[in-house]
Amino acid sequence: MRRLRHSLRWALIKAAVAGTTMVALAFLIPLGLMVQQTARDRAFTAAERQAAALGPALAITTDQDAIARAVASTDAGAQGRMAVHLPPPEAAGAAGAAGAGATTLSGPGGGAGGVASAPGGAASGGTASGGAAPGGAAPAGKVSDGTGATAAAGSGSGPAAGATIGEVRALAADVASAGGQGRSFTVEVPGGYALLQPVAVDTVRTAVVEVFVADGDLTRGVATAWQVLSGVALGLVAVSVLVADRMGARIVGSARRLAAAARSLGAGDLAVRVPVDGKQAAGSPEELREAGHAFNAMADRVVQLLAAERELAADLSHRLRTPLTVLRLNAASLGEGDAADATRHAVAQLEREVDQIIRSARRAPEDAPAVTVGCDAAEVIRERVGFWSALAEDEGRRWQLAGADRETPVPVQRGDLAAAVDALLGNVFRHTGVGTAFSVDVLATGSSVIVLVGDAGPGFTDPEAALKRGEGHGGEGSTGLGLDIVRKLAEATGGDLALGRSAVLGGAEIRLRLRSRPDGTVPARTGRRRGRGSLFTR
Repeated sequence: MRRLRHSLRWALIKAAVAGTTMVALAFLIPLGLMVQQTARDRAFTAAERQAAALGPALAITTDQDAIARAVASTDAGAQGRMAVHLPPPEAAGAAGAAGAGATTLSGPGGGAGGVASAPGGAASGGTASGGAAPGGAAPAGKVSDGTGATAAAGSGSGPAAGATIGEVRALAADVASAGGQGRSFTVEVPGGYALLQPVAVDTVRTAVVEVFVADGDLTRGVATAWQVLSGVALGLVAVSVLVADRMGARIVGSARRLAAAARSLGAGDLAVRVPVDGKQAAGSPEELREAGHAFNAMADRVVQLLAAERELAADLSHRLRTPLTVLRLNAASLGEGDAADATRHAVAQLEREVDQIIRSARRAPEDAPAVTVGCDAAEVIRERVGFWSALAEDEGRRWQLAGADRETPVPVQRGDLAAAVDALLGNVFRHTGVGTAFSVDVLATGSSVIVLVGDAGPGFTDPEAALKRGEGHGGEGSTGLGLDIVRKLAEATGGDLALGRSAVLGGAEIRLRLRSRPDGTVPARTGRRRGRGSLFTR
């Protein structure tokens, strides 16, 4: 999972999630708000239809029983959400107008002081009583009809108050304002809103229909709509993640094939190529296809350069055959003796090395035989020191070999180790004067084999420059590659090459460390090396 979090595939998924989420929010939030507003408008529109349904009944009659039956026939009235504010009867309205004009009428009951008295009752203070039950009187500002219902008398501002049918939630002032203005509006009441719809009963009177709209009606279906929209948004995000993952898989697959081909080429597989056509390359980005073409071109160029290099090595080695033939004939004419035998042995070995170079250069990489990696370092060192001992005796050099009496396996080829030991010993003969002593010590630890080559010469003036490839100054016949070859051999096993000064002989000392086990560690050397106290002459 940690690897996925840092991959290109994961980055594409995060980009897809971010982009889809922003787009979804940009569309779904306004859409949700519009759904909420639509639900509110739908609730008020239904209330207006309920109020308009009473218009025909109010235009025909204002009888309370008939209006009550009409209210009960509606959905809002059946749920107790509708009320009708009726105007006062016409007689009450006329009486109120007469009272307002300060006209005094006297009836059979004998009233005075601007009071009209109807038969069987008394009136005072501008209040009329008509058809009231015996002994009963309507309160001030109220009109009593024959049914016993009461309604507030008009005051001249808006419709005069009359009987009310149904449960009232709006304030009387709001009802009067709706009737007086002649237009509908909504007012906030406990638990919701009330729609006040004025309805003209006749040319002078107006009734007001009140319809209650609960808060739940304003948000009905909104929660479901938000859930559906959220589900749609999550679905879009999931689809975008799936698409991004498939696209990322194709891109990552192409990149991994390119990386695998590069690793194979680095490991020596010169035949590896990146597929740029066909089914494997289907869906790959054009940029990665171009990278694949470039890689294939580079691999072809590497193969061509290596072929040219092998041909050049073969040609150069073939050119050495003529001087080698002359050298072999001259060595044959040296006669008998240790020096003559050593010379002939060296010439024969040189011919074998040249032949091996030619065969290796001519052979294709896939035809190379399996090579057993590993040899006995002590055996190789004894053989090479014995070879150089003949020249040491001719030059009067004292030499010493210590620590090579037991088997010390190392993970390198025998020929490579022999070439490295020859480079170290040849460095001694090339850079020190005749008669200079030298020594070779072999130290075996639990994880490494250390070869120490020291001499009694002047030592290294610049150890760092001596290790740089091609920068050695060994005079005529020196290429400056000897120590670099030894260093590469050591590093191939996980070891190293170090230059210093010999504590015993006082000259240069070269330490070659070869790792015998990859997971081992090199313990610190303590004490004096065995056999360094005396030199002997062979």
